[in-house]
Amino acid sequence: MAKILVTGGAGFIGSHVVDTYVAAGHEVVVVDNLHAGKRENVNPRAVFCHMDIRLSSLESVFEQFQPEYVNHHAAQIDVRRSLTEPVFDADVNILGSINLLENCIKYKVTKFIFASTGGAIYGDPKNLPASEECPPNPKCHYATSKLAFEYYLQLYKTLYGLRYTVLRYPNVFGPRQSPEGEAGVCSILAGLMLAGIQPTLYGFGKALRDYVYVGDISRANKIALEKGDGEILNLGSGKGTSVRELFDIIREFSGFEGEPQLKPLRPGEIERVFITGEKAAQILGWRPEILLREGLRNTVAYIRQQQSINN
Repeated sequence: MAKILVTGGAGFIGSHVVDTYVAAGHEVVVVDNLHAGKRENVNPRAVFCHMDIRLSSLESVFEQFQPEYVNHHAAQIDVRRSLTEPVFDADVNILGSINLLENCIKYKVTKFIFASTGGAIYGDPKNLPASEECPPNPKCHYATSKLAFEYYLQLYKTLYGLRYTVLRYPNVFGPRQSPEGEAGVCSILAGLMLAGIQPTLYGFGKALRDYVYVGDISRANKIALEKGDGEILNLGSGKGTSVRELFDIIREFSGFEGEPQLKPLRPGEIERVFITGEKAAQILGWRPEILLREGLRNTVAYIRQQQSINN
């Protein structure tokens, strides 16, 4: 079994990845500054370090734990904040990530798995679903910083032989995604509708996205420990779903009886983007298994439970 350091392991996706690694018998340490993550999300069998990846003290975790693998989920993920605070976005997503890489080289980490974005890196592609062959065309600082770090990974492989796999995510959804967070339309809609509040659908409800359940995403991170070296892989379903379709399904599960407010897209948002998963199927043997309706049912049930606990 391996020693794995997971950054952002108290967050929505990262905590599910930690659970998957722990269940497979791996020894896991979590680094998270708890800006967006929650301490209660961290698997009790994982070691937790309350720390920011930008700090020089991050080296102490590498020195003490000696990880063989690094799984990097810590990030500034808010598209709108990246537009208003580009220096902060780059500080976290580029400089913080380079800090990780430098420690990986110093402490001889075997492999680096990076959570990138397929929902933003391709911009507004002409051909859908977008494959890995689609030229990157970022429309916001967040996507640009993610793309920049992909190049750093390629550089560190060339210079130092560091193995890596880049996983480009679609819109990931499921339990633990915050309805008050910076991203996550599924949980935001569910939270509002369960509270009886009228939601707003941007892009007039017509914006198309690719939605993949968090359990499927964490499974890909497990497979990537042993497969996909030097690859950039989309983890998409290849299917575009409109925000209006999401609203209708969530309304059914939540019991909400109203209609949404419709508004245009906000700055930095893309009208239509969904991505393939064919290369991941070939290289990792991975395909999404949880259907959208099943995943949304689980998501609504989780948020309903959380609201009942908090009220």
